[in-house]
Amino acid sequence: MSREWLLTENGAPVADSLVLSHPEQYERLCTVCPEAAPSAVLAGDPCWDRMLAARTYRDRFRRALGVGRGRRLIVLTSTWNPESLFGDDGDDVLPSLLPRLTSELPTDEYRLAAVLHPNIWHGHGPGQIRAWLHRARRAGLALIDPLEGWRQALIAADAVIGDHGSVTYYAAALGTPVLLGAAPLSGLAPDAPVHEFVRTAPRLDPALPLRPQLETLLDHHRPPPEPAEFTSSVPGESATRLRRHFYDVIGIPEPDEPAHLEPLPLPSYEPSVRTVPLLVLTRLLGSGEVAVTRYAGPHAPDGDTGEAHTAVHEDTWETDQLDLADVVFRYSNTDDPRFGSPALWTAEVLDRHPHCALAAYVTGPRSCVLRTRAGALLHLDADSGADADPAAYASALHAWLAAGKSLDELTAPGLMVRTGGTGHRVAVTPV
Repeated sequence: MSREWLLTENGAPVADSLVLSHPEQYERLCTVCPEAAPSAVLAGDPCWDRMLAARTYRDRFRRALGVGRGRRLIVLTSTWNPESLFGDDGDDVLPSLLPRLTSELPTDEYRLAAVLHPNIWHGHGPGQIRAWLHRARRAGLALIDPLEGWRQALIAADAVIGDHGSVTYYAAALGTPVLLGAAPLSGLAPDAPVHEFVRTAPRLDPALPLRPQLETLLDHHRPPPEPAEFTSSVPGESATRLRRHFYDVIGIPEPDEPAHLEPLPLPSYEPSVRTVPLLVLTRLLGSGEVAVTRYAGPHAPDGDTGEAHTAVHEDTWETDQLDLADVVFRYSNTDDPRFGSPALWTAEVLDRHPHCALAAYVTGPRSCVLRTRAGALLHLDADSGADADPAAYASALHAWLAAGKSLDELTAPGLMVRTGGTGHRVAVTPV
């Protein structure tokens, strides 16, 4: 809100109507550029109103991103100037964070998503953005549409790592815990609410382990009231106020029916498919119960222990790792003609990779067919309350057999797979 953006060279207001969402903005406008004040219209924030109306669908948005029970969605967001999270001022915060986040956070307990300002996409081009984030995407990062999908991702998020951009401020207004990975104050008006937010919000320390910082944020978060208060002084009224003003400007009567905003659409289903090699740590907890922790990196964080094995998606770019994998898996429909059948595919994988102990063909969100090196062809089917990646169930069964346990012990009770603090009951039956 500065004179150079609000006035023409002749000193006239650039806009016929300058829409503001809060009287606080009008007060600053009168101070900074009184010539533009007559064009101000207090009409709320339609973007904010759409998010408020869609909050009731949060669980659906989470399921669309493959975020089930016991899993946390961390959204990374960046505005578009050099000092932003994805900026090029020398710190390269986001590019350096992504490999650590994908390797330090267990894949079955966290989902990562990135929301980048449209100007970043425009400035660098979609191909370059996808190339920069390629490894992270193969490790499970969801790259959110910058125009249509970011609001739903914010509503679904458990925490946001951001900067001084408006998306971060919207997240705080929603009450979502926020860590600032970049926090420049130089480009913000000192009397603006966002300046105070950036000055006081918790900071991410890239020199320290990342997961403890996120867990501390989530455990101790107390939403500040100011972001929601200053985002709009008339929540839920923007459609009515904006339409009334538009028709006044046009000079024709306003329609009689109520004004509405387009509801936020439900995003397409995008589960996290990881094609980077996975380090899997397992622990046998009791009769038919196995804890599974998977990392999209070659090394587990300090202090995490267990029996280790490697699980690799058949479509990995690291093809040299397939011959070293203990578990090879893929996702497809049961009747996909390219693979013949789950029985045929699992047999081919074990024949092609003689050091592989188990091949798993994931057929749906709760089921897979697998074949052991001993020749057993099995169907794993989780109950309706289970929502982990079925490839994790395959790793749990591999750990069970590698410990010298028998399949007979799992016939009646099934297999209990624990990812983090969440249990998933899985039936194990011969095919």
